[in-house]
Amino acid sequence: MRGIQLICVGKLKESYFQEAASEYLKRLGPYCRITVDEVAEQRLPDRPSPAEIEAALAREAETILSRLPKNGAVIALCVEGKEYDSEAFASMLSCLAGRGVSRLAFVIGGSFGLHSSVKERADHCLSLSPMTFPHHLARIMLLEQLYRTFQILGGTQYHK
Repeated sequence: MRGIQLICVGKLKESYFQEAASEYLKRLGPYCRITVDEVAEQRLPDRPSPAEIEAALAREAETILSRLPKNGAVIALCVEGKEYDSEAFASMLSCLAGRGVSRLAFVIGGSFGLHSSVKERADHCLSLSPMTFPHHLARIMLLEQLYRTFQILGGTQYHK
């Protein structure tokens, strides 16, 4: 992969998430051109109705869809996505590269996930785990797995 774009709903506010993201972005630098595109999370009341959540997700989706690359693969992170172990994830990304995909966009939703239109647009849906994690932590986990992917494909000792 030459270019990887992370489209993430919400900003990393906590310094420990910012530091972890910076570290993995630095580690990924020699392997790919990676960018992080943050989309504003829509504000909702403390106890939003399903209709309010749907409307907020639809507004976020408009922005997300407008930022997706015109050419390249889109991978949406969502609970109903396919789970991979690290080797299988690396293999899947390697297969995409082998088919000529040079740009990847990973989409991470906010605390209420992603609108169905984003999932439908995605070429693949990915689940990091059957467990629930904060979307900010999911960003760090994805960055680590991307770094691990390059280490697996390069045959280094990072992945044991």
